[in-house]
Amino acid sequence: MPNANTAVLEFLQTRRSRPAKLLQAPAPDREALLPILTAAARTPDHGKLEPWRFIVLEKAALDRLADVAEHCARGVNKSDEDVAKARKQFDDSPLCVAVIEVQKPSDKIPAIEQTYSAGAVCLALLNAALASGWGANWLSGWCAHDFEFCKSALGLSENERVAGFIHIGTASTVPPERPRPDINAITTWLDT
Repeated sequence: MPNANTAVLEFLQTRRSRPAKLLQAPAPDREALLPILTAAARTPDHGKLEPWRFIVLEKAALDRLADVAEHCARGVNKSDEDVAKARKQFDDSPLCVAVIEVQKPSDKIPAIEQTYSAGAVCLALLNAALASGWGANWLSGWCAHDFEFCKSALGLSENERVAGFIHIGTASTVPPERPRPDINAITTWLDT
């Protein structure tokens, strides 16, 4: 019988993201954030390419990103609702870590595996923040996929893109549980 870590398994089975709109200050300072980033960086990474990096967005940077998001949204004729939503993600956040996928040339590691690794980093970062007692939420939105925004707001290169914005702070309320997948309906067992 394996030596199970039941506390971690229970955490994973009951974890619940906290809606970004319900996060408030305080957020982790740099000292508190480093162990969270360290845990996220232990994500599976075929070929040890490190096809991701972190950009920590503190409050002044988030205020700037809100302005850039509004400017970019208006430049591509987004609706007023889309403009407001793009701003709000950054205006309301006490701290955000942008997980940046960095596609690296490799004869052995396909690009899709690098994308998977970047997504896994997002989930590991989210879970590490939650396990540390913070509220956290993984968002993307049109800003994450708009190269002009990513280039002007975050200085991304052609081989980089936002895998996710992980917002971290203090949860103002505990959200109700939501419906979860029916494991029997989504699981196929093959024994031959």
